[in-house]
Amino acid sequence: MIIKSVNLETVCGVTSKLPENRLPEFAFSGKSNVGKSSLINALMNRKAYARISAQPGKTQTINYYNINQELYFVDLPGYGYAKVPESEKARWGKMIERYLRNSAQLKQVFLLVDIRHEPGKNDIQMFNWILNAGYEPVVIATKLDKIKKSQLAKQKKLIRETLGMRKDELLIPFSAQTKEGREDIYAVLESYLEPKSE
Repeated sequence: MIIKSVNLETVCGVTSKLPENRLPEFAFSGKSNVGKSSLINALMNRKAYARISAQPGKTQTINYYNINQELYFVDLPGYGYAKVPESEKARWGKMIERYLRNSAQLKQVFLLVDIRHEPGKNDIQMFNWILNAGYEPVVIATKLDKIKKSQLAKQKKLIRETLGMRKDELLIPFSAQTKEGREDIYAVLESYLEPKSE
């Protein structure tokens, strides 16, 4: 996939109406500090287009990035950050759920988990929300460069078992540092796009 243009087109807050887009949407969800902005930047081939915050829990909006005038990357608010009040967490949860249930153009939801750790309660809840909204989550295990190669099989098994993933559901290990896994994610995106007629 060649990235020719990137544009942050729409930012939706808790009370905003979701945009009525005509292009396919691909959503990215995950814990506040799981490396979502780093992943989106790596996919967009940009250094810092999606804001990376030193303070987890900063993304409080749904951000729509128009890619190549062909599709949208939809960055959902990070969840599970302890310092955010419960009332705020509940509002973000409702916003994410509303998006999953109501977006007419949503094709695929990517759930990011940290490959070094067992998925937590929030990750399991998010995985089940995605399933309940009628989508097959693709799990991206971030921070691949932080573990030894010998640990990879064990960590993948732990993630699959904790989330209750089926054998045929995709789990893609990814590193924002080395870009390993990026082509596998592009392949998922491209499988939904109309082939261009020559």
